[in-house]
Amino acid sequence: MSKKKRKKNNREQAFPAPETLAVQEQLEEQGDAPQETFAALNSSPGGGRGEGARKARKGAYLYVTLSAIAFLALAVVFDTLPRSTVSELEKRELAEFPAFTWDRLWSGDFTREVSSWFSDTEPFRDEIMTFSMTIKGMQALVLSEDNVKFHAAEAEEAPVEEAPHDERVAEEFKGEGIEDGNAKIAHAGIMIVGSGDKVRALMAYGGGPNGGVQYAEAANAYKRALGPDVNVYAMVVPIAAAYYCPEKMKGHSKDQRLTINNIYAHLDPDVKAVDVYTVLGRHASEDIYLRTDHHWSPLGAYYAAEHFAEIAGVPFRTLRDGYRSDTVHRFVGSMYGYSRDIAVKHAPEDFIFYRPTQVAYETTYVDYKVDKSFNVTHESGPVKSKYFFDFKDGSGAAYCTFMGSDQRLTKVVTGTPGPRRVLILKDSFGNALPGYLFYSFEEVHVIDFRYNSRNIQKYVRDNHITDVLFAFNIFNAYGTAGPRLKKYL
Repeated sequence: MSKKKRKKNNREQAFPAPETLAVQEQLEEQGDAPQETFAALNSSPGGGRGEGARKARKGAYLYVTLSAIAFLALAVVFDTLPRSTVSELEKRELAEFPAFTWDRLWSGDFTREVSSWFSDTEPFRDEIMTFSMTIKGMQALVLSEDNVKFHAAEAEEAPVEEAPHDERVAEEFKGEGIEDGNAKIAHAGIMIVGSGDKVRALMAYGGGPNGGVQYAEAANAYKRALGPDVNVYAMVVPIAAAYYCPEKMKGHSKDQRLTINNIYAHLDPDVKAVDVYTVLGRHASEDIYLRTDHHWSPLGAYYAAEHFAEIAGVPFRTLRDGYRSDTVHRFVGSMYGYSRDIAVKHAPEDFIFYRPTQVAYETTYVDYKVDKSFNVTHESGPVKSKYFFDFKDGSGAAYCTFMGSDQRLTKVVTGTPGPRRVLILKDSFGNALPGYLFYSFEEVHVIDFRYNSRNIQKYVRDNHITDVLFAFNIFNAYGTAGPRLKKYL
C-alpha cells in the first residue's frame, strides 16, 4: 500500500464520518455495541458516504426524468388537444383567438391577447377547475364547534341606520325561512349554508341604507317624460341572503330592506312601488330562490308577478288555473362557478318553471351583437321564435329557459284582449316575470338595460305602451341601473 493511501486510511480511522459517529453513539447507549461493528463502519472509505452519494445521484436522475415526462405530457395536452370554447362552470364563452395586425403586434396588444387566450381556453378547463375546487374543499379550515369554514377574508360589519318610514315601507322579515345549518365563506365572499343535498350558496349584500337613489330618480324621470297616460312602477328584487342568511353570518351581509325602503321613499307620488320584499318573505319557506344559482326561482318570480298585477289592476291567473309545470333535473347554476366550492356541485336541484297553457301568444325577437364593452354594434331584423327554450337534465343554463338570452329585445303578442301593454325594463332577474303576465296584458315587451339601442320614450310611443315596469335585483338597483336607464330617455 502506498504511503499516501496509508495516511488517508489512518486519517479516516482517526476522524470517522459524522454518520458513523451517530451510529456508534446509539449502539454505545444500548450497551451492546461490538467493537467489530465500529471497525467495519470506519473501515469503509468515507464512512459510507460514497454509497449515499450514488443513491442521491440516482434520486436526482429519477426526479429530473419524472419532471421531464410530466412537463412533456402537459405540453402535449395544452399545445395539441382542442382548446375549450365555452365554460359551463363559469357560464360564459371563453376568449377568442385575437386578430393579427402588424400595428397590434408592435404595440404588444396581439401577444398580450394571445397569452390571455391561451390561459383562458386551456383544454379540460372545467374539469381542472372542478378538481382544484375538490382539493380546496378538503383543505378548508374549520373554526369553532359550529363548523364555520373560511376560504376568504371576512367582510366588515358597518353600522346601519333605519330609513325614514312612509306608506311604501317593506315589512321586516321575521326569519321563518332561515336555514341555520353549517356555514362557510367561499371564494369571492360567497356564503355556503347547510350541508349535503340542502347546500345553498348566498351572495352577500354590501350596500348601505342610503343607496339606490339614482334608481328611484330614473323611475321618476321616466314618469315625467312619459306623462300621465303611462303608468310607471319600480320593483326591487332582493337577493336570497335577505331570507336565508343564518344569524351567525349576518355580519357578512347588510340589511337589504333598508336600501329598498330608501329607494321607495325617494319615488315621486305618481310612481308606484312594487314591494316584493314583503311578499317573498311570506313565502320564504317555499323554494322561491334557487340554491345553486344567484337568481330567484320561477316560483319566486310568480309571487312577484302576482303582486305586480294586483298593483297594476290587471287580471292574473294562478298556477293551478292555466299553467303546466316542467322540470330540468340535476340543475347546478352559477353559484358553483362563483363560489368555487365543490359542495355546491354535489347538491343539484330541480329547476321547475311554468308555461301558460290557456292563452295564445306569439314571440318576436330582435337580437343584438355587442362589442367587448357590451355596446350594441348590430341588431337583427324581427324574428319569430318560441318564448320557452328547452334544456336537458343536468344543464347549467336552465335559467335561459325564458327567452333564451338577455341579449335581445322581446315582444310577445298575447290573446288577452284589452288596451293594456307592458314594457319590462330589467336585468336577468326580470327574465322570469313576463311569462306570468300573458293573461294580464295584450302585449308584453322586454328590454334588458345592458343591451339596448333604442330611445325608450320613442319606443313607448310607437308601441302604445301603457305600463312600464322597472324590475331589477338590488345590486343593479343600488348601482348602475339608474344612470344607464336615464340615458335611454
